[in-house]
Amino acid sequence: MNPKPFVLLTTIHVKPGCEEEFLSLVHPVNDTMRHERTFVNTVLNQSSDDHTLFMLHETWLDRDDFFLVQMTRDYRQEYEARLPALLREPREMKIFEPLRSDFVFQSGWHLSETNEGNKHEAS
Repeated sequence: MNPKPFVLLTTIHVKPGCEEEFLSLVHPVNDTMRHERTFVNTVLNQSSDDHTLFMLHETWLDRDDFFLVQMTRDYRQEYEARLPALLREPREMKIFEPLRSDFVFQSGWHLSETNEGNKHEAS
């Protein structure tokens, strides 16, 4: 059987005042997982209306590998251990089958991280 790509949408509600700690834990995980063999992409989003609400959109090539191997990687341990204390409700993970992907890389828009946080910029 050939593994199928899947999308994982994770909704994360952190307690007020825990946003920066959450980001300090999730960024290193995202930085490291991009080098995994079955990783495709990830997008971390924060609600404009509720800054304690985050959504991770991840695409992976193999669901079994993700849950049996990737979720147990050493680089995730600190994040997974600390996350329950930061949450105001359990995170919600939903799996989707990708049907279509559209990307516009020539738009000149990208997200760059600075010391002041994430900024939207045009190149």
